[in-house]
Amino acid sequence: MADSLASQIITAIGGPENVRSLTHCATRLRFELVDASKVDQNSLEHMQGVLGAVPQSGDRFQVVIGGGVATVYENIMHLPEMAGVGGASASGDGQKSNADVKAEARSKARGKVAWLDSFFEYLSDSFRPILGVLLGASIIIALVNLLISLNVIPNDEASAGWVFVKAIWKGVFYFLPIMVAYNASKKLKVDPWLGGAIMAMLMTPQFTGLMDAKTTTCVENAALGTKSCMANIFGLPMALSDYSGNVFVPLLMAAVLALVYHGLKRIIPESVQLVFVPFFCMIIVGALTAFIIGPIGVWVGNGLGVGLAWMNTHAPFIFAIIIPMLYPFLVPLGLHWPLNALMLMNIQTLGYDFIQGPMGVWNFACFGATAGVLFLAVRDKDKDMRQTALGALAAGLLGGVSEPSLYGIHLRYKLIYKRMLVGCGLGGVVIAILGWLFPSVTAAGQTVHGVTTTAFAFTSLLTIPVFNQMWVYAVSIAVSFLTSFLLIITFDYRTPEQKAEVLARAAANQKTAVSSVEAKGVAPAAATVTATKTEAPAAAAATTTVVNAPVAGHVISLDETGDPVFASRALGEGVGIQPADSTVVAPVSGVLQTVAETGHAFGIKTDDGVEVLVHVGIDTVKMNGEGFDVKVKANEHVNAGDNLVVVDFDKVKEAGYSTTTLMTVLNTVAFASVTPKTGVDVKAGESVIDIQR
Repeated sequence: MADSLASQIITAIGGPENVRSLTHCATRLRFELVDASKVDQNSLEHMQGVLGAVPQSGDRFQVVIGGGVATVYENIMHLPEMAGVGGASASGDGQKSNADVKAEARSKARGKVAWLDSFFEYLSDSFRPILGVLLGASIIIALVNLLISLNVIPNDEASAGWVFVKAIWKGVFYFLPIMVAYNASKKLKVDPWLGGAIMAMLMTPQFTGLMDAKTTTCVENAALGTKSCMANIFGLPMALSDYSGNVFVPLLMAAVLALVYHGLKRIIPESVQLVFVPFFCMIIVGALTAFIIGPIGVWVGNGLGVGLAWMNTHAPFIFAIIIPMLYPFLVPLGLHWPLNALMLMNIQTLGYDFIQGPMGVWNFACFGATAGVLFLAVRDKDKDMRQTALGALAAGLLGGVSEPSLYGIHLRYKLIYKRMLVGCGLGGVVIAILGWLFPSVTAAGQTVHGVTTTAFAFTSLLTIPVFNQMWVYAVSIAVSFLTSFLLIITFDYRTPEQKAEVLARAAANQKTAVSSVEAKGVAPAAATVTATKTEAPAAAAATTTVVNAPVAGHVISLDETGDPVFASRALGEGVGIQPADSTVVAPVSGVLQTVAETGHAFGIKTDDGVEVLVHVGIDTVKMNGEGFDVKVKANEHVNAGDNLVVVDFDKVKEAGYSTTTLMTVLNTVAFASVTPKTGVDVKAGESVIDIQR
């Protein structure tokens, strides 16, 4: 019986003894390891059920699972060999807590801006645990809006049924400050129930009722549509606000609570801490929050919201383009949480949000790129990528979650970003133009240039109905989606060697399948057709029996090159040549199917079907073409000996990369034998590989 996914992951991660702690977020398993070098990343990336494997700084490692991450986490933690791993406290055998390990990793990985990294991690961990309920609430809002727009249910907020449905999702956002306070306190090693209780104090009927007290004076804020009140508490003035839905106040409160909480634990005897630490915290931090922290948090949130609203009104083109162009870089680093907090704050103060429209443009550019990857995976018979892309696309289009796409695909294939950013930019331009020409009208009668919404929604197909000027939003996200999709399928997302590896693997799988069928005495039609197509060109073209050296130098085997992909023969049998000259020539006559933009790789297909890859140096793609003078273009026909590229190998060495030029026969499996000649010195054009059909 095959090992479970949980067992496979632990084996690939280096075994249970290599795991210091394990936690998970919405889509990823987060490992703190003893030694990250023991991880078999390649095995993880090709494991069914795993969307991606992402090394982090220090000995941290993330395994991207997707929506089923909680189940996989539970299965791992129930493995007998994982007993005692991932606990919240240190064990007697020296096992560190999650918080201790994270602190150690940060101390090793952080630089001069460690406080900034810690701040964003604080924001991220304060929101991440409630993503599920936020997503659930946003889908309920979207479905209700859709049913109203289709006249299936009436838009009657006075009916009992409508009040009940609204309460289902309204509770999430009304009590959001308590949830954030709980998570933020937990992150700062404070009793989370204490943080939640202090925040809840500001949301009780007694506290909110102070706004209606006879001694309270209130002023209407026409710009924000809110009411500011000032109460007299024991002779001291207290600014009153509606804290429901506010996220800045609990974040500030938890930070102050952590200082007070840990300070009290240092001075109060341990035997009575259970009683007196919460007692003093509730009095001290409760009073500070009501008098100072709460008003400051509201002021900060309002100020940021008004500032962005000003930009959206007076510089809509800049705003609508900056947001989708920034998100692809903010989300992988977890730096998007401040903007998410502002969205919630805008809804609470302005009554609507204008950031989610441009954010949706980025999301659908992301999903369009994933759809393009899926299209190519189906075309190239790449089973692993097809499964990964299909799951990521479903999570995106139906749930609005971009992490499976980012961690499972986009960050592994950096060319995707070049295509996707074009979709982000073009979608931003469209939403800016249409948003200006067809402004939104809010419930308060305000005219706002741009797409708005009154709900916090994960931007997916299901949540399109929650946007005001829905057609403007729909056109904009369609443009971004299709642009990324078309660019990916037109220009691909892989380097020539990555594409060649996929095609070689697919060809090998096909040959295995055909051999299996033939072993049973059956000649499948598909195999017959394939054979016919392969043999037809051979009758009309000279048969290729040798592949020549593309550059003068010393010939070595692929095992000696130091590149694990080539050494595995995933790209076919071949040779490595340590160059003694700067000119790289065509090793065979044929059509240049691929010419890398950086000049480091060339794919040639002969008239009789031999596919040859010439790869100049190892990891030289990172040089971005510097030192490579390319002499040919894709789809050109070249003769053996024609110049392909002139390389400054001294620059390659200075950049720290190997100059070894690798050459393989990509479709090795199509021939009876492909035999390299190694251990000799050759001139360019001399035979180094023999082919037998």
